[in-house]
Amino acid sequence: MRLASFRTAQGASYGAVTNQGIVDLGRRLGNRYSDLRTLLERNGLEEARKAAGAAADYKESDVTWLPVIPNPDKIICVGLNYEEHRQETGRDKTEQPALFLRLAESQVGHRQPILRPRGEKTLDWEVELGVVIGKTARFVPKERALDYIYGYTIINDASARDFQFHTSQWGPGKMGDTLAPVGPYIADRSEIPDPHVLEVKTWVNGTLMQNGNTKNFIFDLGYIIQYLTNIMTLSPGDLISTGTPAGVGPLAPGDVVEVEIPGVGVLRNPVAREAR
Repeated sequence: MRLASFRTAQGASYGAVTNQGIVDLGRRLGNRYSDLRTLLERNGLEEARKAAGAAADYKESDVTWLPVIPNPDKIICVGLNYEEHRQETGRDKTEQPALFLRLAESQVGHRQPILRPRGEKTLDWEVELGVVIGKTARFVPKERALDYIYGYTIINDASARDFQFHTSQWGPGKMGDTLAPVGPYIADRSEIPDPHVLEVKTWVNGTLMQNGNTKNFIFDLGYIIQYLTNIMTLSPGDLISTGTPAGVGPLAPGDVVEVEIPGVGVLRNPVAREAR
């Protein structure tokens, strides 16, 4: 099952993305589950699967796509998780994952514009496999970690480098509005049997710019979830962005960036200047 959040003239909702279109689960289940985060929190997936067999309510072109989980409690990002990318940044190796947080407000949906912040000259693309947590996780051993994942999405962990390098902290370059496109949907674990053999690619204006594979993770998903849950509780709907391969580079207003992971989809966003 593939789940997405979206908006129509009737308001925000969520649904199942099928070969025929989008089944509006919010309309069918919204009295019990107001959004996808609540659906995961309240174990509503079996009801969602049953309702997803209905006739499609919308074509994909009929909706405005929202980030898959518009209101996550946490967005945790892993930096430097591919060796070639670490080398291209010139940063030192670390024995444990390099982590930073994003804000829910930094997200933007499929086909919505990434806005280059005022005063920013170097806004980089970064394709990443996104993990959506499906149940509460604390002190999870590596061998059981994947059981706590509901599914996978795509995150373009765009980076405002001028702001990022104002200090030694990465946060200012990652927190900005619209800098984290997420989507277009969540593919559940049944659709992605092995998340460690996925190609991750970036296309800018039709030219391939990144071409990596999750088999080259420095820290695999089991280790990342074990490490994180030794620090904090992960909750249903939390997102983990798992790092980008080599080949990052700057986007300019007018560009169109597409980040692709087979089985998870293609996340497409135009780039524009933030309004002055």
